Amino acid sequence: MVRQGNSGTGSSRRTGSGRGQPARKPGRRPLAPVYRRRRLLASLVLLLVIAVVFGGFIAVSSAISGAQPSGGQPSGTGAASDSKPNVSASDGESTSASAAPTASSDDGCEQNLVTVTAATDKDSYAAGEKPLLTLKVTNNNKVPCEVNIGTSQMEYMITSGSDRIFSSKDCQAESTDLMKTIAPGKSETANFPWQRNRTVQGCQSVEAAPGAGGAYYVFTARLANKTSTKAVFQLN
Repeated sequence: MVRQGNSGTGSSRRTGSGRGQPARKPGRRPLAPVYRRRRLLASLVLLLVIAVVFGGFIAVSSAISGAQPSGGQPSGTGAASDSKPNVSASDGESTSASAAPTASSDDGCEQNLVTVTAATDKDSYAAGEKPLLTLKVTNNNKVPCEVNIGTSQMEYMITSGSDRIFSSKDCQAESTDLMKTIAPGKSETANFPWQRNRTVQGCQSVEAAPGAGGAYYVFTARLANKTSTKAVFQLN
């Protein structure tokens, strides 16, 4: 009888300290709304990262393929001078190498009414001052005329008596075409800053500089087969 009582007591203790105690519940899974919000947040973060990476790629691509420059201005001389002719319309707007004719110029345009003139910004220049040479093309027709005003057609020539001082063709880095439709009575101009240097055909090095001290020089502009009148200036 005593053994049975002790055995019952021992069984009761094991139940209280072991299998009889309720087991811990595992962690609950997030509710469906919480889970959807987490997925939405993760998707937004991923889209933001993609947008930043893509935007950076576009910026880098744009920088690599960047503009030229200016954007298409025709070049003048190479080794002799870093200056380039700056072509502009009579209203002051610059033209570009990609400019296309805006009107037909094949009907009634007489090329002999398209004239070329030469001019300098001053009549006399102080020591070290660089002359600005201007080639001007004017359409004296009553209809628009299409004219090639590219560097392939231009030449800026400076002489002093029988001495050939400078030609923009001698050291021209590149030769390009630039077709432009000039309205009736309008003009296109191309400015070239002369560096007061000498050049020779073939762009060989020339150490001698043009004389100053009040010497007179003649600037002549040429466009294709059209040659301007002479523009005289003085170097001091």
